[in-house]
Amino acid sequence: MPELFGHTRAHVGPRHALLTPHNHVASAVPGISGATSVILINEAMGAKFAQLQVTFQAEGRAGQPAGPSQTFGYVMEGGGTLAVGKLKAKVNAGWYFYAPAGQTWSLTGVKPGTQVTLFQKKYVPLPGTAAPAPIIADADKVKGTPFLGDPAANLQVLLPDDPAFDMAVNVFAYQPGGHLPFVEVHVMEHGLLMLGGQGVYRLEDSWYPVEKGDVIWMGPYCPQWFVAMGKTPASYLYYKDVNRAAL
Repeated sequence: MPELFGHTRAHVGPRHALLTPHNHVASAVPGISGATSVILINEAMGAKFAQLQVTFQAEGRAGQPAGPSQTFGYVMEGGGTLAVGKLKAKVNAGWYFYAPAGQTWSLTGVKPGTQVTLFQKKYVPLPGTAAPAPIIADADKVKGTPFLGDPAANLQVLLPDDPAFDMAVNVFAYQPGGHLPFVEVHVMEHGLLMLGGQGVYRLEDSWYPVEKGDVIWMGPYCPQWFVAMGKTPASYLYYKDVNRAAL
């Protein structure tokens, strides 16, 4: 159902933003064809990364040549044939990939309606550390752990805990009533997609009801807290920058 005329839950501010599926406007993105692409977060908003949602029609495809940026992709619906560097696999909903800077990637042979979330960021090398390797994997095979020992909050870490990576992407799942244990304030920025359920996100001094399909940007040092509301579990996919010097 569309929102009431002239009303929106969306908010864009200096250090945080909320976008809903009702706000989407498509953009033409080089390397992506036969698809509707929405640039949800990027430098124009104040972020240091980009988050895109791509929904494919029949015979759609996506791919990018080798360059300075790295890409993480998560298949939300559908599937197709994914190639990252020399890796190649058939992927379905719940699969993900990591394409390091300097390596190509492509998604072809997609089922109509396939939807993918992409996080892209220029890679910052770490002196003395080799660059990360390509990854194609199934999130269902990634074991989750209770966050800080709380069984109502389950965290799946999708990329290796390795200093070669300057980004992390995780899935956080909450039982109804589950919540972050405290209001976080930190240097890392986030791009977040609600995968399912409902809840309330505190961002700075504002409180936002959120549901499946909503996207949130949190800038560095934005106070943040989440609680899952309703009768079903809630989950979200989120990006953060990691493992680099403070200065």
